[in-house]
Amino acid sequence: MNINIKRFSAADVGFYETIDDLLAWDSVSDDDVHTRVSQIISSVRKEGDKALIELTNRFDRRSVEYSSELEINKAELQAAKLRVSPEIVSSLEAAAERIRIYHEKQVQASWQYQESDGTVLGQKVTPLDRVGVYVPGGKAAYPSSVLMNVMPAKVAGVQEIIMVVPTPDGFVNDIVLAAAYIAGADRVFTVGGAQAIAALAYGTETIPKVDKIVGPGNIYVATAKKMVFGVVGIDMIAGPSEILVVCDGKTDPDWIAMDLFSQAEHDEDAQSILISPDEAFLEDVQRSMERLIETQSRKNIIMASLEGRGAFIHVADMDQAIEIANHVAAEHLELSIDNPEAWVDKIRHAGAIFMGRHTPEALGDYCAGPNHVLPTSGTARFSSPLGVYDFQKRSSLIYCSPEGASKLAKIASPLARGESLEAHALSAEYRIDESE
Repeated sequence: MNINIKRFSAADVGFYETIDDLLAWDSVSDDDVHTRVSQIISSVRKEGDKALIELTNRFDRRSVEYSSELEINKAELQAAKLRVSPEIVSSLEAAAERIRIYHEKQVQASWQYQESDGTVLGQKVTPLDRVGVYVPGGKAAYPSSVLMNVMPAKVAGVQEIIMVVPTPDGFVNDIVLAAAYIAGADRVFTVGGAQAIAALAYGTETIPKVDKIVGPGNIYVATAKKMVFGVVGIDMIAGPSEILVVCDGKTDPDWIAMDLFSQAEHDEDAQSILISPDEAFLEDVQRSMERLIETQSRKNIIMASLEGRGAFIHVADMDQAIEIANHVAAEHLELSIDNPEAWVDKIRHAGAIFMGRHTPEALGDYCAGPNHVLPTSGTARFSSPLGVYDFQKRSSLIYCSPEGASKLAKIASPLARGESLEAHALSAEYRIDESE
């Protein structure tokens, strides 16, 4: 089957403008979506459980009568785990352990130091009290998202983790619930969409208000997260999944084809891009893709993704490949090349970097250990993967001895008067020891 994937050369006139057009993605919403989400949030904020039940029944085609029906208790989570095959349970447990070990390395401790005059300065690190985790439940189930969002929150010491997951037509995915049990989610509610985000942000009679909401979702979820930001914290506004593969032409083309498929199969808006200095290799990968596509159960989604937003880019050399990789700032960057360690320091912008021919992005999605919640749509230029630090907050510590207060006041006073803030100046000056 022919796959009409776009072809570019870095030598083309206007290359970067063309690439920017291909990369462009409005990850939030149009006016219609914005209006509908605003109405949903307002309804849940005003009417609580009543609105939540009505919206859940309407959008997820359910027949809930009482808010208590929305919660899945710990016993039910455990029962779901028992219904899942031992092989999958074992894999979930192994992945959870690897994710825990990796994220434990990120834990930040409080610190302080004392100056010679007795002044003490420092930073107090405190976990968030309550976090909401959104887990998608539409086109596919994502138990891996449960692990990746809940585990770092647990490692950070968050007191209570509230998980929400939509169950369209009442279908409950046992693997997702098993993952919630293994990861240690404290409460699980079967609600989704913008109404779930509103419930987490403002609280209802049944769902408690949280301090931060994390986790991916569709355009309605993303829009809702953006609208409630400020009332609660959020992790990021995520766009479609994306992969950029840089290959020197020496990797099995079937491997690269499947790596590109692994992102394309998420949805039609996902993006898969291959960069190589070897033009013949690009042809080899094209042939592999056209042969392997017939084996894929999500063939139509993959085809739509590759033909709509995918690309092959021919470059002069590896230096140019890395230059383009930094420009793209991809969510997932595979360096399928010899000696990737020699090139990784040149990478400035990427959500996650997969080094070497035997490190496909798929391993990072599930069990390598680092988080798979990553910045998309070029935001890796200024954002980082989800981690323990997203579930901790930092408070500054300042303790002034009498001697230290006098010294600092002599610095603060003229600065305050320079800003015409007299009370600030006097507040500082009261602490000056005139005998010095």
